[in-house]
Amino acid sequence: MRGCRRRYWPAVLAMGAAVALAGPELELRVGDFRQGLEGWQAREFNGATTYRLVTLDGEQVLEAEADGAASALFYEADIDPGQTPWLSWRWRVESTFGPATDERRKSGDDYAARIYVVRSGGWAWWRTRALNYVWSSGQPEGARWPSAYAGDNVQLIALDSGADRAGEWVHHVRDLRADWRQAFGEELDSLDGVALMTDADDTGGSARAWYADIRLSGAPPER
Repeated sequence: MRGCRRRYWPAVLAMGAAVALAGPELELRVGDFRQGLEGWQAREFNGATTYRLVTLDGEQVLEAEADGAASALFYEADIDPGQTPWLSWRWRVESTFGPATDERRKSGDDYAARIYVVRSGGWAWWRTRALNYVWSSGQPEGARWPSAYAGDNVQLIALDSGADRAGEWVHHVRDLRADWRQAFGEELDSLDGVALMTDADDTGGSARAWYADIRLSGAPPER
């Protein structure tokens, strides 16, 4: 994905984030798309991915469609990982870019689906960090590698790989503090937002994906 070699996240905008109590635990529902897209902002890198609300399997979800383009949706908020360290979501892809795609190179830096969290460095842009969870085309599940554009400050983790599960919903729950520690060798004390992106600009291909139920919580949610 072009256009994010250094500043992977813009200066943080102060936004209130709706935090709901789920029993004794805190829950931040950043992507309950049954309620719409409130709080999400588009940011274009190289052309525009189309994001729209659609009904799929009887529920309203977010559909993303990229045709040789790359843009993202951002949800900016002050997030305390000490209170809400668990990130969960569902995603679904129509297909991937094929097993020959080398996502470690700029020419293959496209993903049918990705969700990432960012800690902004503010004026010290070189301290900005981003952890990307991706549905990979060519890397095996569990693989981690630095961004082809942003280097070590942006780490990618393949949670799903290939097209074997294309066309079905896949649910993930991640411990952000543990993943951040493994990726960057430091403790995660704050986050400035969550983003999602379906992009196809570097391969010049096309991709379609769906996202649902993106949440931050104080305890791992039940599947």
